[in-house]
Amino acid sequence: MARASYQPMSSWRLNLVKVAFITVVIILIAYLVDMQLNEADFLQKQAKSRHQRNIDIVAHRGMILDRHGEPLAISSPVHSVWVNPQHFEPSREQLKKLGQVLNITAGQLQGKLKNTATKHFVYIQRGVSPDIAAAVKALKIPGLALQREYKRYYPAGEVTAHILGFTNIDDKGQEGVELSHNAQLEGTNGKKRMYRNGIGQFVEGGTLLKREKDGENIQLSIDLRLQYLTYQALKQAVSHHKAASGSAVIVDVNTGEVLAMANQPTFNPNNRRALHAADYRNRAVTDLFEPGSTIKPFIIASALKSKKFTTASIIDTSPGI
Repeated sequence: MARASYQPMSSWRLNLVKVAFITVVIILIAYLVDMQLNEADFLQKQAKSRHQRNIDIVAHRGMILDRHGEPLAISSPVHSVWVNPQHFEPSREQLKKLGQVLNITAGQLQGKLKNTATKHFVYIQRGVSPDIAAAVKALKIPGLALQREYKRYYPAGEVTAHILGFTNIDDKGQEGVELSHNAQLEGTNGKKRMYRNGIGQFVEGGTLLKREKDGENIQLSIDLRLQYLTYQALKQAVSHHKAASGSAVIVDVNTGEVLAMANQPTFNPNNRRALHAADYRNRAVTDLFEPGSTIKPFIIASALKSKKFTTASIIDTSPGI
C-alpha cells in the first residue's frame, strides 16, 4: 500500500488560522475587560445575592405587667422555617421527611413553592417549636433555613383578653394595649448578614450589621386578682340572667385608675382560629348605652352636696317623662 505523501500547509492558510485565533483571543479579552469595567457592580450584586443574605434579628417584644408586676403578656422564642427556592433542591426522601417533621404533605410543600422560582425567600411554616426547629435543622437540606422569632402568650387567657388585645403572626399589635402601645412594646429589629456555602446552606455565624433593640415593658393599673374575680362574677351573672352580653369595670375612686375591666362574651387570645371580629370588641370601652338608673346616685349626691336638700327632702318629679 502506497504511503500518502505529506504536504505542508501553505503559509497563507497558516497565517489565516493564526489571525483567526488571535482575533478570538482579543475578543474574549475585550469582553472580559468590558465586564470588569462596565458590569462589575451588576456581577458583584449577582454574586452577593447567591452567597449572601441580610436577615432580621427580631427584637424581643416587651412584657405587659399588672400593677404588682405579674406578667399578663410575654413573648416565647420560636422559629420560622423558610427556603430559598433557587437553592432548595431536596431529594424525594428529604421532602418526605420535612413534611413529616412539619406535619404537612409533600403536595402542600410543593404548593407553597409554586411560582416562586425567582424568589429568594419563601416561608414554609411560621412559629414552630424549638424541638421542630431542631429536627428541621438536622435534615441539612440545601436552601432550607430557620429564622428566630417570638410568639406572644397570655397567661391569663380570656380573663384579660379585651384589655390586652393580641398580636398577629409578625408580633405586631392588633387590638387593645398591644395595639395602642405597639411602638413602645415592639422595639427595633437588628440586621445580620449570613453567608451560604457551595450547596446553598447558611454558614454558622455571619456578620452583625445592626444590633436589635428590645421593646419596653409596660405596667398597667390592672390588679390581676381583682380582674379574675370580676371576670368570674360577670360570667356567672350573664349566664344566670341569660344576657346577650355584659361588662364590668372597677375603678379606684381616689385616683381614677382602672383596677379591673371584663366583658362577656370574651375570647382566648392564645387560640383565635374559630373566632369572629365581634368577639374582640371591648364593650366596656367602645359600646354606647343609656345610663338609666345608674346615674341617680350621682344626682342625689350632687343635691346633698349643694345643701339645698336633705335626706328627708321630697322632690316633686311629676308629670315625669
